[in-house]
Amino acid sequence: TLSPNKTREGMLGGMLTTAALASLLGPLLTPMDSLISAVVGVVIALAGVAGDLTVSGLKRIAGVKDAGNLLPGHGGLFDRVDSLIYTAPLLFYGMLPWREMQYP
Repeated sequence: TLSPNKTREGMLGGMLTTAALASLLGPLLTPMDSLISAVVGVVIALAGVAGDLTVSGLKRIAGVKDAGNLLPGHGGLFDRVDSLIYTAPLLFYGMLPWREMQYP
């Protein structure tokens, strides 16, 4: 009842896509290898789902359908970036050990 338009299949598809893209792009953009990048991709995908469900739950508690009026029909601007609530800090702090290894 939290978010009827979300499916397990969509979540799994997003996780697999994120893991595949992370394993390909991670070694090019970060000091992580493909395997670590894929694992981080799965964790980031799960955190994105958690952020989305958190905002959906808060909107249900508040009794509103959209989180704003800036992007009509899309749930508002906040709904477009709700997954960043958890993913941005997770990736930032998760990258700190690699930064410390690279720049002691």
